[in-house]
Amino acid sequence: MQYAEITGWGKYTPPSILTNDDLATFMDTNDEWISTRTGIRNRRISHINTAEMSTLAAKQALARAGLQADDIDMIVVATCTPDLLVPNTASRVQQLLGTNQAACYDVSAACSGFIYALQSATAQIRMGMVKRALVIGAERMTWFINWAKRDTAVLFGDGSGAVVLEATDQPLGMLESKIGCDSSARDILKVSNFGTDMDRYVSPPSALDIDFEGPEIFKRAVRGMGRATEAVLSNAKLAVDDIDVLIPHQANARIIETLQQKLKVDDDKVMININKYGNTSAATIPLALCEAVEQGMVKPGANIMSAAFGAGLTWAATYIKWGERVTPINDYQQEQQHCEQTAMQLIAVAKEHCLKGQQ
Repeated sequence: MQYAEITGWGKYTPPSILTNDDLATFMDTNDEWISTRTGIRNRRISHINTAEMSTLAAKQALARAGLQADDIDMIVVATCTPDLLVPNTASRVQQLLGTNQAACYDVSAACSGFIYALQSATAQIRMGMVKRALVIGAERMTWFINWAKRDTAVLFGDGSGAVVLEATDQPLGMLESKIGCDSSARDILKVSNFGTDMDRYVSPPSALDIDFEGPEIFKRAVRGMGRATEAVLSNAKLAVDDIDVLIPHQANARIIETLQQKLKVDDDKVMININKYGNTSAATIPLALCEAVEQGMVKPGANIMSAAFGAGLTWAATYIKWGERVTPINDYQQEQQHCEQTAMQLIAVAKEHCLKGQQ
């Protein structure tokens, strides 16, 4: 039987940082209000698009796996913020990597997208369809933000994370997963005025906006991730004490804490980086996984549990068995880390447009 081991991991975090104090200069908020309610202190604003962020994370993951782009049979990009609707983002990543070898497709499941994509790629490797796959979660969430709305403007950030999967006969990689969707409440989290649902003849086009019902999302997120995680543990015949690292979706520190308490997982086993990046949707889990490895939380043979909840309302959980290697074969120094503009400069035009719309 074949399995799909994670042999490479990489991330890209844009250099321009938007702090809570920055937000307080143009909206009724402050660092204490945001951090106590969300756990977020900073978020990144990207000066490059989703495909470019994806490619930078992918290059690092490939280097750490000791592979070249031509070694990859499949590229899967989880994102709800693609550069274009047609063609897909994954094909642009292939182009930027300089290869024409891999099959390419996108997965749109919002914050659950990376686990959905990881399950899909793992299944194809386990069936013998491909030998090596590149799975990426990348988002440019700040492009959607209405900077006049405090409830959503403080939450989101940009970034990307990637993993390389390789076929192996050892029981490693994603060994169990549970994905699903509760569409009965899909309207409590959505981007309005986008896609073929919008009126294309309105001039100028309506502004993008994120509809967000926080309290209801909180309840459903905890319930959805909790049930999915319990199902995965049961199917894998694991006890909570068997889990070495919990990597939850980084949407809100209170959601993470509630899930942790529900599962009774010790603090030192929970990976949290929402304070640095905010909610990067499909990028949060691969970004957090990468940092967990870099920080030494992931040991050889570690049992990793991850869970997510996103628009749709999608939910997902997975059990990953890590291999023996926790150090890179090679490494890759990120390109385009330097940006001439500050985060405030990058959002200036969008901010002014949004604030004028509220007058």
